[in-house]
Amino acid sequence: LYKLPLLGRSGKLTGSTDILKMKLSAVLVLLFLSVHQSTSFSTPQHPLQSKTTRLYNASPDSVPNEWQGEILNALKNVIDPDLNQDIVTLGFVKNLKLDENRKVSFDVELTTPACPVKDQFAMECQSLVSGLDWTGEVDVKMTAQPSSMDTDTAGMSQVGAVIAVSSCKGGVGKSTTAVNLAYALQSLGASVGIFDADVYGPSLPTMVTPDDDLVRFVGRQISPLKRNGVSLMSFGYINDGSAVMRGPMVTQLLDQFLSVTNWGALDYLIIDMPPGTGDIQLTLTQRLNITAAVIVTTPQELSFVDVERGIEMFDSVNVPCVAVVENMAYYEKEPDTPKLDYISLEEAFAHKLKEVGACQDVITAEDLASQLVKIAEKSVPQSGSSEKEQVRIFGPGHLRRLSEQWGIEQTYSVPLMNRIAANGDSGTPFILQYPESSQATIFSKLASSVVTEVSKIKFEKASTHPTIKYDKDFHLISIDNDYLKPAELRRACRCAACVEELTGRQILIPSSVPEEIQPLKIYPCGNYAISVDWSDGHKSLYPYRQIRTLLGELAGAEEAKEVEA
Repeated sequence: LYKLPLLGRSGKLTGSTDILKMKLSAVLVLLFLSVHQSTSFSTPQHPLQSKTTRLYNASPDSVPNEWQGEILNALKNVIDPDLNQDIVTLGFVKNLKLDENRKVSFDVELTTPACPVKDQFAMECQSLVSGLDWTGEVDVKMTAQPSSMDTDTAGMSQVGAVIAVSSCKGGVGKSTTAVNLAYALQSLGASVGIFDADVYGPSLPTMVTPDDDLVRFVGRQISPLKRNGVSLMSFGYINDGSAVMRGPMVTQLLDQFLSVTNWGALDYLIIDMPPGTGDIQLTLTQRLNITAAVIVTTPQELSFVDVERGIEMFDSVNVPCVAVVENMAYYEKEPDTPKLDYISLEEAFAHKLKEVGACQDVITAEDLASQLVKIAEKSVPQSGSSEKEQVRIFGPGHLRRLSEQWGIEQTYSVPLMNRIAANGDSGTPFILQYPESSQATIFSKLASSVVTEVSKIKFEKASTHPTIKYDKDFHLISIDNDYLKPAELRRACRCAACVEELTGRQILIPSSVPEEIQPLKIYPCGNYAISVDWSDGHKSLYPYRQIRTLLGELAGAEEAKEVEA
């Protein structure tokens, strides 16, 4: 009936009074339904959506229509202390769901599974979401971003971060620090590998005995050895003893090791760097995208000088140094406990009391003397009841100077201990055998700081590296919003074939570079430079700093020309 026309063509009411009443009733019903949208007459909805609507109209504690927004607003109170932003803005909250029983479930995807505050995050998320009036059970799942790396090295595409442990001086405990740092990271929940890059004197086979020494192949690659779940690879595992070969051969050997080893999915790969700042170290920084470096030193001035050189090397290749470990900083001495002859002391107390006339009765004087001896005995510290004394046999060290001069905030002092040395020789890492010791706590704190600093580095949204591409149509190299002619960049090459290394005199004749020269391939080299394969057969390496300087010089030359004109 409500479909019948209520008005005729003339605009007047049509039909009898009863029919008109029925038509008006039908129209009113339609208006009522359109306003209230009763679920009995509406089109089918998702069960959760229809239930949400009914609950919202039923009571003040019903599920709101914008329940996702309320949950996310509540979770914005969870702040990452390292990145100084809330987990919602950082994009950590994933897979937010609500079922018909009001159960809320979501994932918190962190930058690393070894995040030191993940348990705190879970508790805060649970409390904040449970505090909403309309929520029921809350299920928070802590996850981590999948590990990946932008590299052309086969077998390392699933490595999340590469940490170089370097000393630039031998014999300071660099390998000991690298091994215990790796197992400390594993104790935090991360998947870890150790690569011993010291071909001349490999330490890993002595310090860590693998679960088995079987070499397993994954296609045309080899799988690293394992000890307690940590992946291990060293030249010493493949060949007994150290390598006796020249530098270029060692560089090729390391390159083969990196390409042949299939590390699989790792959160952290620890590189036990060889001492020094030569070809091998530079090759590793160029071949690998090293995320950060941990510097190991000792308190002596001679070691500090070499550490400065190492930090400068990493700074030149744009690898941040995130922590300094001062090894063998002190040894712990048991406190001297005074030994007293309590019998003689008691007799002396009694004699003195009688002498001064404090007690006339002999028994009373002796009783009082005994009480005084007990008081004295209680005041004497017992063995093991006080903290051990730190004796710095090599001097006060230079941690403060390193922190002030280079801005390295994370500094740690590791004591000189016979147990740490003994474990290094036995093949079992110290932190595995003594996980509850105070020394193991130092390595755990170091691991937590490395996790924190690496997360900051990896999560920086604004990259410091320019985007460099070749535009073939316009025959220009674009560097962010600036442009260079290919010939200008080719003439700026500062390799040994183009520039004298000692004098800095340019060997390359600029006019010999044709304007039509083209870059065939542009690709990153480590964290600090790009490598360019030119159409004339030459290969150049350009640090990002050099490119920025070149752009500034060309811009200044153009401005000078405009002023002269």
